[in-house]
Amino acid sequence: MSAENRLSGFVDRAQVGRAFARAAPTYDSGDFFAREIDRRMLERLDYVRLTPARILDLGCSRGASFAALSARYPAAQLCGVDLSAAMLRAGQPGRAAWQRWLGLGKPVVGRLQADAEQLPLAARSHSLVWSNLLLHWLDNPLPALAEAHRVLEVGGLLMFSTLGPDTLKELRSAFADGYAHTQRFTDMHDLGDMLVECGFADPVMDMETITLTYDDLDRLFADLRAAGSSSAMKARRHGLTGRGRLAGVRAAYEALREDGRLPATFEVIYGHAWKPAARQLADGRAIVRFERPGRP
Repeated sequence: MSAENRLSGFVDRAQVGRAFARAAPTYDSGDFFAREIDRRMLERLDYVRLTPARILDLGCSRGASFAALSARYPAAQLCGVDLSAAMLRAGQPGRAAWQRWLGLGKPVVGRLQADAEQLPLAARSHSLVWSNLLLHWLDNPLPALAEAHRVLEVGGLLMFSTLGPDTLKELRSAFADGYAHTQRFTDMHDLGDMLVECGFADPVMDMETITLTYDDLDRLFADLRAAGSSSAMKARRHGLTGRGRLAGVRAAYEALREDGRLPATFEVIYGHAWKPAARQLADGRAIVRFERPGRP
């Protein structure tokens, strides 16, 4: 059975768009967790030998990764893709009127509103696909991974992060009412299988657990809203949670308090893989390469 068939989940894509549109104007003050994961991803590039000519930031939000990627690879052309037009607009650098009139001060990064599962980009057009905390917002990561493979040139690198199944386990446990209160998170091993299924070579997966702590549950809810990270599953509760029910959730969460703080677990999955040369044609015929012998 393919990885695609093993997973089922129903993400409300319209709700994803609405949540990030609401968060867009002030997202730079609410994305502290994404920025920390971005920093840890960048550290992993220290062990990768790559000089990319073109970089695609898949799920770029307001473009907070652009500066560090540009600093590391100053000769590379950057393109950011995001489903949320509001996020892309909010991240556009401002220009004075005289600069707009003269055509000066234009952003050096291309920004494109597009679906990660259907990228309007040419095949083999990028050397590095970078994706920070995008995949868990998709109903199934496989189509987006396949698109990343398609747009990568041979020898190109995909590097991504996403959240795993233990993320916000305390919140799910506190509600325990049959509704979805977080996203559906894909297991690290399933993601590795998907990479191989898409044609990537030498996938490397690793995971770490980060626990944030809070004074109270309202502060956690506020941080999730500011980051656009409320549940966008179709199985979420669509009406308001009653006072009695919410009081029960608070009491259940309070039982988890340690050293005066409430924990919130995030299972962070990191992955990278390379695009190898094709071994067969689209119709299934094998490609056999013959090396011309060198002259003595």
